[in-house]
Amino acid sequence: MSNIPSAPITNFSYCHEGILRHLTAMEGLPALAEAAERARQVAENTRIFFRDVIVNHHEEEERVLFEAVLASAKPGEELAQVKSITDQLTREHRQVEAMWAKLEPQLKQMAKGQPVAIDPVALGQLVAQYQAHAAFEESLFLPLSEAILSRNSNHMAALGLSLHVRHIKQQPSPT
Repeated sequence: MSNIPSAPITNFSYCHEGILRHLTAMEGLPALAEAAERARQVAENTRIFFRDVIVNHHEEEERVLFEAVLASAKPGEELAQVKSITDQLTREHRQVEAMWAKLEPQLKQMAKGQPVAIDPVALGQLVAQYQAHAAFEESLFLPLSEAILSRNSNHMAALGLSLHVRHIKQQPSPT
């Protein structure tokens, strides 16, 4: 009887290995489902945030802040510097918005829970572009804006009033 092959028994053993491997993988499903739901939420929240906050922020900078600083800058070198910076910042706004326009459909799919392959290079470029934009604006333009507008308290007050009025207009009216 020792010549009888043990292959049938070995086959059962291999089946158990496969079953256990699949069951172990299945144990990870709750964490994967949680990660998928988190990705869906981040995608949807980012879409809403970009539309409702970032685009409005760019518009507010361009129509209120940039115009106020341009109007208050001293003619000559200071005005030329402000014009150059605001032109650059406006170009950067459009670049970021164009980058977003390419990624937004992918995020929309993800927000709906649909399978999608988000371009990690494009995503990284958008984040890096906005980080550089914000750093430039924070380190150079906003301090310059404050210096220019602070020379005349009426200019700073006018900026504050203009922002206040814009924000009141953006609030939904009570029904």
